[in-house]
Amino acid sequence: MTEARPYRLHGLTLSYFTGKLEAYFQVKGIAFDFVEMDAAGFRRCARASGVAQMPQVETPDGHWLTDTTAIIKQFESSGLTPALRPPEPVAAFMSLLLEDLFDEWFWRPALYYRWAFDEDARLMSAQIARTMLRDVPGPLWLRRQFILARQRRVYLRGEGVTARTAPQVEAHYLQILDALEPIFRNRPYLLGARPCEADFGLFGSMFRHFSSDPTPAAIMRARAPCVALWVARVWATRPGDLSEAPEIAAVPADLAPLLAMATREYLPYLAANAHAVAAQARTVAYAVDGVAWRTPASAYRAHCLAELQTAYAALRGPDRTRAAALLGDGAAILGASAVVAPSPPPAGRKPADRHWSAARSA
Repeated sequence: MTEARPYRLHGLTLSYFTGKLEAYFQVKGIAFDFVEMDAAGFRRCARASGVAQMPQVETPDGHWLTDTTAIIKQFESSGLTPALRPPEPVAAFMSLLLEDLFDEWFWRPALYYRWAFDEDARLMSAQIARTMLRDVPGPLWLRRQFILARQRRVYLRGEGVTARTAPQVEAHYLQILDALEPIFRNRPYLLGARPCEADFGLFGSMFRHFSSDPTPAAIMRARAPCVALWVARVWATRPGDLSEAPEIAAVPADLAPLLAMATREYLPYLAANAHAVAAQARTVAYAVDGVAWRTPASAYRAHCLAELQTAYAALRGPDRTRAAALLGDGAAILGASAVVAPSPPPAGRKPADRHWSAARSA
């Protein structure tokens, strides 16, 4: 998959998923040119790829790639080195599960801290107004106000954040930091001496939100300095740094709090969401530790669960037994038949997720 011309990565320098893919390309040694989107550029990419989403990748031969999880999967399946997917089957599955947890379950606290606190919201709305909306007519203050109102409507009220639910979001961030700090005190990456898919899933929220936005960054520095060090380490890692790093051969025991978060909170939510999508409901109702939530039903997350169920079904014999022991009650959800079938990639040049109607950007 080496090409004479570099890839073109279209995104924003403050975007959750753009940062995730930038880091992956850098660690993988994939040459790319970064193209900061404006409003017109976002529309151009959407027309070319078939989906309104960031980031988007324009390949050297003119094809388009979207969905960071699918992009990483494509490159890891290509044989391009350094290999960043664990070769051991159970570790490989847990890396995929954690990558999905980090992408989708850490999304709400990341967006909450960006838009619920005045200092963070003023800073980030101004940055988006100066970058993404730089080609939109009107004064900066008006563009900033538009962004602020829109983001708070979509990512706070639209995600079920109220005075009753906000304390759980804040507690969730502290739980995340407390689970990660001892891991990164003991080793450089989540599963071992080299990063894997799970590291890049975690990196999106940690880099562009939690370690950058004023309020969560101050909490991270005080509560979890080794997490802050891991953020810098992933951003600085290049292929040569991994030349002597052994491949990941097992699932470390200290991942238990993160796996518990996946099996006790995230997988039950995914199951409820998949049923809501199958019923063509607009919202999904679920509870976490006794706190009731109602959020928009997500076709993309129904697809995520189906993909995880397919990967879990591929585990055989002792591998399935070991994975089930790590998953506890979550094994039943992953072992069930998919409520929403995984969607096959469409033929031709269009990205595998072109049928997701909702844009996913920071």
